Amino acid sequence: MEKTILINPATEEEIASYDRLSKSEATSRIATAHQTFQNWKKTSLDERITLMRKLADIFDQNKETYAKMATQEMGKTIGQARSEIEKCAMICRYYADNIHTLVKDDMVATEATKSYVTFQPLGVILAVMPWNFPFYQVIRFAVPAVMAGNTGVLKHASNVQGCAMALENAFAKAGFPTGVFTNLNIASDAVENVIENDHIVAVTLTGSDPAGRSVASIAGKHLKKTVLELGGSDAYIVLDDADLDKATDLATYGRLQNNGQTCIAAKRFVVLASIYDEFITQYTQKMEAATMGDPLDENTYYGPMARVDLRDELHEQVEETIAQGGRLVTGGKIPKQKGAYYPATILADLTPGMTGFDQELFGPVASVIKAKDEEEAIRLANNSQFGLGSGVITGDSLRGEQIALRLEAGNSFVNKLVASDPRLPFGGIKTSGYGRELAKYGIREFMNTKSIWIE
Repeated sequence: MEKTILINPATEEEIASYDRLSKSEATSRIATAHQTFQNWKKTSLDERITLMRKLADIFDQNKETYAKMATQEMGKTIGQARSEIEKCAMICRYYADNIHTLVKDDMVATEATKSYVTFQPLGVILAVMPWNFPFYQVIRFAVPAVMAGNTGVLKHASNVQGCAMALENAFAKAGFPTGVFTNLNIASDAVENVIENDHIVAVTLTGSDPAGRSVASIAGKHLKKTVLELGGSDAYIVLDDADLDKATDLATYGRLQNNGQTCIAAKRFVVLASIYDEFITQYTQKMEAATMGDPLDENTYYGPMARVDLRDELHEQVEETIAQGGRLVTGGKIPKQKGAYYPATILADLTPGMTGFDQELFGPVASVIKAKDEEEAIRLANNSQFGLGSGVITGDSLRGEQIALRLEAGNSFVNKLVASDPRLPFGGIKTSGYGRELAKYGIREFMNTKSIWIE
């Protein structure tokens, strides 16, 4: 039987293995999810709320266990892993508290005696999820989908199958019926067969551009809706009135959070020329002071990347950028130690056409770009195939807001790092994907928006 092998990225040691499902086993589990949907869609919102509150409690009760699991499987620091589990509990409670409002009918005044728009669940939703937030990414999809009355099946990244199993067990322990949430431990090349399954009505994917294109193509062929959240190369404009101490604090955490492996991480810093040199000086000091090490150590600022091959690919991007004329300010050398470690790295003087400007650097590497003025900064920020997140760091919030409105992205934050929040829709444009998660906009992506007319 084929197995999924889990490797601790900090030690390169095997920590677990899980049996992969055969094609018939996966098909059987999808059939169960479909059968469960027939009853689940009829449950009252209050019944769902009760179970969702229990799921939130399970996250609270198992925070340390789940956090350690995430750290060992993909390398995030233990403190950030705890925060991820806390956010999962918060998402559960948000939807439990607000589901009545989020899916309530919209009354519409027409010539009819009564007319309105109602929102009804679709069926079994397939989620193809990445490893970088192994609990939260799944919960961000599953909680609204399930609360809407759908059932969900998960194809998680192979290197975080322990987290995937833990999630399935958590739903079961909370009392959700078998089939409401199901983990499918299958290989990536088995995803096409799952999408083609007649019981799958829609697909959501968070991942790379190539993965998104592949899934969208298959789903499109079978007329199944998709929501895609793909890569990002978020640009933050640092204006000449910015507090540089705050700006470089944000830049350091933004680039090293989750060991640099976040779709909406701050990746490109477009800095006005008058403060460019001083920004780099302060930024360098803080990036060099950040402690790289064992992610289970409470004092570690950032740990290893999720896999050695991903670390090596990132290093190739760094070397390409330097060869193209980028300036290596700090970092950029693979350390001689066990684990998928890569140092905090700054590449400066980048211009369009360079790898570090054009591509997503999914690791602890920052790209710094000089702009002569505000207008050029906006042009440089928008000069990207991506459009997930963006930001402005300024001493004038009104000025920042006006620039944020002009940035081509699904999310634009002023004086704060972009983050997903259940009260706001989350998603991208351009090759960062389409569709939205969270808030009423996200929960309705996988509901039938149905018009009712009564003469």
